[in-house]
Amino acid sequence: MAIIVGICGILLIGLVLWEGFETVVNPRRVTRRFRLTRLFYRRTWRPWVKMVTSFVPQRRQETWLSFFGPLSLLLLLSVWAGGLVIGFALLLWATGSTILTHDGSTGFLTDLYLSGTTFFTLGIGDAVPGNATARLLVVIESGMGFGFLALVIGYLPALNQSFSRREVSISLLDARAGSPPTAGEMLRRHGHERGMEALRQLLHEWERWSAELLEGHLSYPVLAYFRSQHDNQSWLAALTAILDTCALVMAGVEGACKRQAELTFAMAHHALVDLSLVFRTRPGQKGHDRLPPEKLTELRSTLAAAGISLQGGEVDVRLAELRRMYEPYVHALASHFRFTIPPWVAEEHWVDNWQASTYERTIRKAADKAKGEHF
Repeated sequence: MAIIVGICGILLIGLVLWEGFETVVNPRRVTRRFRLTRLFYRRTWRPWVKMVTSFVPQRRQETWLSFFGPLSLLLLLSVWAGGLVIGFALLLWATGSTILTHDGSTGFLTDLYLSGTTFFTLGIGDAVPGNATARLLVVIESGMGFGFLALVIGYLPALNQSFSRREVSISLLDARAGSPPTAGEMLRRHGHERGMEALRQLLHEWERWSAELLEGHLSYPVLAYFRSQHDNQSWLAALTAILDTCALVMAGVEGACKRQAELTFAMAHHALVDLSLVFRTRPGQKGHDRLPPEKLTELRSTLAAAGISLQGGEVDVRLAELRRMYEPYVHALASHFRFTIPPWVAEEHWVDNWQASTYERTIRKAADKAKGEHF
């Protein structure tokens, strides 16, 4: 029995250490089917979503969904620490529970207590190892506790920096493509003189952003559960708007930066497909049609008013082909993360986030009132 318990302890310690290595240290996508970390997120995210959608008012659901990322990270670190503590307690028990205590108590609970105080380097001294094997285990666990603390200290700042870099570009997209970002608004707002050159530069920046998004979320998958500051923004909405814009330019926007759109589309599509593989979302599920014929007609009118011509005929066929390349992945990821997919054309009543403060609303109401009185 002691041998079996000892083997279980070694396997548990090895599993936790390997999971920590793959999640924090190794910056590569893990392709094996079973992972403790992946199982943890799949078994906690879905119940969390069900709880939020069932008991939280709709206007507060986005806020509660945003709590999951930070809370799950703390819980995952606690699971790892608990697994190591239990693993070493099993090894101590397998050596015969030779623990010396002030009150003479023995057994697995005493082993668990010694393992916990050793791992968290408390050094209370009321329970000490009684033989050479137990002392060796205590020394190893104490060093592992220090290493775990260093791992957490190094992991959290890197995670926060990656999140900040992602969100800065999303915030910059607000004035360029609206809130939420749409392809129609992005092209319309670049319909001015030299607008296509500015659009080319923007797509170049978002080609790099897509690459950074892919690498950051492959290295730290938990980042995908960290939601943006505003309810109408998300990394998936920004990525979708960029893909929509590139698809329009590639399909037939006259005088646009087609080559840069092709490069950005390729990188953004790559990020979308790889993230779908990481989170095991099925792209086969079909969502609502984001661009029905009436919306496409409205999109043409919006672009024409801004001086941008969108050809017909073969353009519609080409646009439909490009949409089929990425929209199934968008719908699958949006369903998994409970994100709202942005439309192609912005609604008239939508206001950018930078205009949404109370002061800005007051200014706009006063301007509208003065305009009405003038007429």
